[in-house]
Amino acid sequence: MQKKSFCHFCGAKLSEKQLQGTIRLFCKNCNQPIYENPVPATCLVVVDNKERILLVKRSIEPKIGFWCLPGGFIELGETPEQGALRELKEETNLSGKIEMLLGVTTNISPTYHSVLIVGYLIKNYNSILKPGDDASDAAYFNYNDLPEIAFESHSSFIRIYYSAYACR
Repeated sequence: MQKKSFCHFCGAKLSEKQLQGTIRLFCKNCNQPIYENPVPATCLVVVDNKERILLVKRSIEPKIGFWCLPGGFIELGETPEQGALRELKEETNLSGKIEMLLGVTTNISPTYHSVLIVGYLIKNYNSILKPGDDASDAAYFNYNDLPEIAFESHSSFIRIYYSAYACR
């Protein structure tokens, strides 16, 4: 990941300064530290009435060709729930209702350094499944027949669902 060189507030060149116990980027012109935070994203464990998980096949990098949970980045002005449901619609054509929060975790990203991921469970949804946006395919899988999952955070949310909430 490329290091920032210029202040996103005023455009001045940034320096480094020891602040709050760590070296941070600092704008001398604004007299402000430049905090670098994780990029917020969501993913959804969508479960059908046979306890199968919906996965989408990625058509973009990173991990093109790998399967993952539907989801993506939260946009400005969206709540995490709104972002999750928008991504569900864009990637699968499904409209759903969030049943519960499964958890929050992070993924290391070569592009964004750190992505904060909020995982939700959806069991109530409708429409016809059709891949879209950055998904080349979408399909339901039994837990014991899952393909390799693109991101460890997505695997973690799947494990959380099956270990704590799946019907036995």
